[in-house]
Amino acid sequence: MREAEDEDALDVRELVPVEGGTWGGLLFDNPRVGLAPHLTWSFRFPFEEVIRDYGSSQIFLDIEWLPLPGASWGNMTGQAIRGVGEPAESSVCFFQHHQYDLIDLEIVEQRDLWIHARATLTGDLDGLGMDPVTADAWLRFTGIRVYLSDITSAESALARLQEFTAPEGLSYTPTPNSPSFRFEPADS
Repeated sequence: MREAEDEDALDVRELVPVEGGTWGGLLFDNPRVGLAPHLTWSFRFPFEEVIRDYGSSQIFLDIEWLPLPGASWGNMTGQAIRGVGEPAESSVCFFQHHQYDLIDLEIVEQRDLWIHARATLTGDLDGLGMDPVTADAWLRFTGIRVYLSDITSAESALARLQEFTAPEGLSYTPTPNSPSFRFEPADS
C-alpha cells in the first residue's frame, strides 16, 4: 500500500460505483504471430470521478481479452473464473491504466442485455497502492466485434461467429472506417 502521506494516491473509499458499465465480445485472430481465431470478453466497471489539484479522472476497473470457453452472450449466468492472468488483461484506470496480475470474475445473473458481475483484481503490478480491487455492478451488453484477417463481409463474419457462440438476437451494425464487423442486439 502507498504511504498515508501520499495525498494523491487513490483510496479504496473513493471507489464509488456509478451506472454505465458495459460488457461485450471480440472474435479476433493474428496470423502474423500464430494466434488462431478465438472469442474473448471485456467488462468495464465505472466509478465516480476523482478530483486532484492537477485535474480529474473518471475511474474504471477494466477486464479485457478474457476467454470464457463455452460462453454465450445470451446466457452468461454462472460463468466464473478464478486467478486468471494472461492472455487476459486487467487494470484500474486512474489518470492512466494501472495493471493488475490476476482476475476473479463471476457472472451472478443475467437479465436480457444486462449482467450482474463481480470482479476482483489482485497483484498490483504498477504500484497503484490498492490490492485487491473489487467491483460489483450491472453491466450492459454492447455487442460482439468480429475482427478476423480473412473476413471481408458481414455474412462471413456472422458465419465465423457462429463457430464460437450463439449469435441469435444479434444483427450487423455498420461501423464506418472500421476493419471489424459489429453485431449488436437487434432490439437495442
